[in-house]
Amino acid sequence: MNLDAFGSATGTSGSATAREIAQQPEVWADVCRTLGKDEAALRAFLDPLLARPDLRIVLTGAGSSAFIGEALQPALTRALRRRVDAVATTDIVAGPDSVFAERVPTLLISFARSGESPESTAATALADQLVPDTRHLVVTCDTDGALSLQHRGRDDSLVLAMPEAANDRGFAMTSSFTSMMLATWLALAVPGPERETYGARIGAAAAQLLADPGGVADLVARSYQRVVYLGSGALRGIARESSLKMLELTAGQVAASYETALGFRHGPKAFLDDQSLAVVYLSNDPYTRGYDEDIVTELRATVGAEHVFVVSAAGPVAGPGFAFTGLDGLDDCLVALPFVIVGQLLGLGSSVALGLTPDNPFPDGQVNRVVQGVTVHPFPA
Repeated sequence: MNLDAFGSATGTSGSATAREIAQQPEVWADVCRTLGKDEAALRAFLDPLLARPDLRIVLTGAGSSAFIGEALQPALTRALRRRVDAVATTDIVAGPDSVFAERVPTLLISFARSGESPESTAATALADQLVPDTRHLVVTCDTDGALSLQHRGRDDSLVLAMPEAANDRGFAMTSSFTSMMLATWLALAVPGPERETYGARIGAAAAQLLADPGGVADLVARSYQRVVYLGSGALRGIARESSLKMLELTAGQVAASYETALGFRHGPKAFLDDQSLAVVYLSNDPYTRGYDEDIVTELRATVGAEHVFVVSAAGPVAGPGFAFTGLDGLDDCLVALPFVIVGQLLGLGSSVALGLTPDNPFPDGQVNRVVQGVTVHPFPA
């Protein structure tokens, strides 16, 4: 990875974050190999569930882990032809009777880097309490975390562990986010023999940006005070994750927002001012991409073409942006993985430019790597 343009990102203050962004193509290849080793257990657990036409799938996590579900939900709904909902653990814990109002067979897929957040274990316990016919797929980067330990060895659960390198040591989720997202899509929607091909394609695409991130470094150099990320469908979840990366890594000093291409006009466009950058993730679906391209045209006229950065896998970009190659025909939930590296790098570079420490942008403990201070209240039986 060529991080020369990001200054001290490779120094001690940001070495873990920079390394974990750079390693993602290799980690994705490891994810594919891990799934191959776990194939028999995955099929034994998942196939009987997916054969049930009344099965509801709920994707859950907190923070970045919740956004994995938001990005996967449209793609899994389409691929599996069944009901798939993305609901954050924080929403489950705060209102479990509304999330689990229907007593239907449910597969709860929980995403967790560490599994130590109080809401992670509470959400699975509430699902068991309210929906008798619940099964759990725990996708985690820490097999010794509380969530993994809670479900290890249970007949109604399967723990899918990510490669060790995916367990980010930096403050912000990077490798962990993309690895858990990739593993879940491949396990549920892609036949085993095809997985390594997909992993190689997205890894090669990500390497293009990692080798030449100069366009992102140019954005960092402009010192934008506000950044909005736009994406449709699965890319909305990636836009939200990119927004959080900016907020986390700059300790809130750069305001960040997200929306869909169509939704942005309905009020959120008021976020823009003369110090704003718009990053637009173009859908790989030709129909959806038409709406994304419309908002690009509108934004260029509103804030100036130089302040609109377009990320595409569908051919060259006219104006500022980055065009990945080799992603033709892939679902947006796969295209999203190299795309989100744009948001990761922009957050990393902005953190360094502000003189912060990307590996720990909150040295005073105001915000923590693993959430603290949550009291889980008992839910009436």
